[in-house]
Amino acid sequence: MKRILVAPLNWGLGHATRCIPVIRELQAHGFDPVIGSDGDALELLKNEFPDLEFVELPAYDIEYAKKAKYFKWKLLYDSPKILRAIAKEHKYTKKLVDYLALDGIISDNRLGVYSKKVPSVFMTHQLHVLSGNTSSISTALHQRYISKFDVCWVPDVEGEPNLSGELGHASGGFKNVRYLGPLSRLEKLNLPVKYDLLVLLSGPEPQRTMLEEKLMEELRSYVGEILMVRGKVEERQTVKTMGHNRIYNFMNSEQLEVAFSKSSLVLCRSGYTTIMDLAKLDKKAFFIPTPGQFEQEYLAQRMEEQGLVPFATQDEFKIEMLDRTTTFRGLGGFNALFDPDGIFDVFGTFQGK
Repeated sequence: MKRILVAPLNWGLGHATRCIPVIRELQAHGFDPVIGSDGDALELLKNEFPDLEFVELPAYDIEYAKKAKYFKWKLLYDSPKILRAIAKEHKYTKKLVDYLALDGIISDNRLGVYSKKVPSVFMTHQLHVLSGNTSSISTALHQRYISKFDVCWVPDVEGEPNLSGELGHASGGFKNVRYLGPLSRLEKLNLPVKYDLLVLLSGPEPQRTMLEEKLMEELRSYVGEILMVRGKVEERQTVKTMGHNRIYNFMNSEQLEVAFSKSSLVLCRSGYTTIMDLAKLDKKAFFIPTPGQFEQEYLAQRMEEQGLVPFATQDEFKIEMLDRTTTFRGLGGFNALFDPDGIFDVFGTFQGK
């Protein structure tokens, strides 16, 4: 069995969760996946695949600014720390290839996890990296890192309609790009509706906590049954009831499938992995993009303009805004199928560099 390192970035939970269907396909095709990450992403995948081998990679330790206008400047300020982490993980990856006898690598946005000795795949939905007036620079830098890999996988369809828009469809400069179709770990279930609202929290701190505090206040006046998943991956799952709110610290894939299927409406961030889940499950939603994160703001604006999902900023959100969802179509109707046909051929045809 060929051993393939699957290494998602620990930036929220989306990179880890969208690797789950890839890991499942690796197993189905007779590969032996080894999972490498850090923090919550690593813990989540340990819960999903307790029988696999795991390795902890150097942490990027990404934190968001408390105010949207400082988001980009906070990332710029932290960029030396991030670059050191990328260099450290690349050095570590070189050792892991030999130590773990790896036959290939799949990196989801971990820029330093590649090797000249084995085929290395980079997975991203951002060929075009939005960063305001510095988008051309951030895209060029990202492209430079992607060029170190043998293949780039984009979890979207190549044509129209698609989910990622200009993020995943940059023109020129990219070679060996393969569109996989949207990736979701979830399956649609035919279950009776129990909850009026499913609230999904996610993303790096402090913005995850800031949104939780905001919503706990707003939801006091909501009339209906609420299921909240706080997005806090901890050693044990906890569940508590507060009035008509049922609150989990985290859920595994099977529990989330049930939660989505039993809920009429989803309130969440406009992260790309969440959008892929909503499309797969044909759900209606309301978005609150992470303040200052250009990618989420772009996706939320795009979905609203297409009449699919409304959104509001975190500061402006009021619970009565959820009524706007009645005039939007939701995310059904997309070609939301993951196409794994032939994607692992790269691990059988590699001739070295």
